[in-house]
Amino acid sequence: MRKATPEGTKRYTQRKNATVARGHFRERDGLLLSSIGLGTYLGHWDEHTDRSYEEAIQRAIELGCNVIDSAINYRFQRSERAIGAALKELFEAGAASRDEIIVATKAGFFPFEDEPPKDPRGWIIENVINKGLAQGDEIVGGSHCMTPAYLEDQLARSLANLGLDAIDIYYVHNPESQLEALGRSEFTRRIRDAFEFLEKAVADGRIGCYGTATWNGYREQPESRGYLSLSDVVTIAREVGGEAHHFKVIQLPHNLAMPEALTSANQIVDGESLSLLMAADRLGITVMCSASMLQAKLSQGLPSFVADALKGLTTDAQRAIQFVRSTPGVTTALIGMSRRAHVDENLAVAAVPPASVDEFFSMFSSGER
Repeated sequence: MRKATPEGTKRYTQRKNATVARGHFRERDGLLLSSIGLGTYLGHWDEHTDRSYEEAIQRAIELGCNVIDSAINYRFQRSERAIGAALKELFEAGAASRDEIIVATKAGFFPFEDEPPKDPRGWIIENVINKGLAQGDEIVGGSHCMTPAYLEDQLARSLANLGLDAIDIYYVHNPESQLEALGRSEFTRRIRDAFEFLEKAVADGRIGCYGTATWNGYREQPESRGYLSLSDVVTIAREVGGEAHHFKVIQLPHNLAMPEALTSANQIVDGESLSLLMAADRLGITVMCSASMLQAKLSQGLPSFVADALKGLTTDAQRAIQFVRSTPGVTTALIGMSRRAHVDENLAVAAVPPASVDEFFSMFSSGER
């Protein structure tokens, strides 16, 4: 199989249901996704970290995690390559099948090659501008580009890095960086061009669906220059792909320290002010959450009311994960895991049911905060 399928993800969940709790797998657009996903952002660009990621990915899939997230620029393309190596070994050993695993990656930032270049500007001129992938004014901040030609090149590179025929979720990475630099009218033109390319990539079978992976955009207030309206982005996708468009997924930070996706009614849908999570539900968009532990800052020292609400867990790292995966409207909490020991600790959360709505919201009314 070229990509994840309903049949494949169902087969995977049936194998893992004996060791994970009810509610760990969530159905979205026919696929069953684990509520905990493995991210590959952090780590040094060396072979030791490559091997460590490979082992962590294999262990995570063994323990019931079938969502693997990356970006072509993570660790200068090495994270994608570590995923590819890990999956190849799993598939060849018969420990998993391609149609069981949801693989996501992103494009937008310049990835360089294996390590930081001595001359980043020279690398961009040689590998982007001279190859006709973008003109100078189509590059923002010296680091970001989303022209169709550039995305075409990056998709081909990601497929080669991952050793796959198709990628299940393909994100435009932090498009708000273009919005902040260019203003709304030019941004709209550029994101529409990007979506036109991505719809074609879906049609030719190279990606399953596409979306936007953001940091600030969906959490900003409407008056902010970098504010992204999910309703407007979905409207652009409809204009490009019709009602059957393939803009299906967004990614943004959500955690105990950054709860705006849940708490800020900054999105307008049909004239109604909604939180991002409510807006995504209204618009039929799957939400994947990054920074679940805020790069380990939430792995210790959490207040006691969090432990009181999120029962059955032994570490603050686990409680931070439980907060994200238990948030109404969240499909998957993504956690960077480059070591097997972290995988074992974090995936232990999968054996615990997500917190009930009452347990979850008790944190927001606690007098101990």
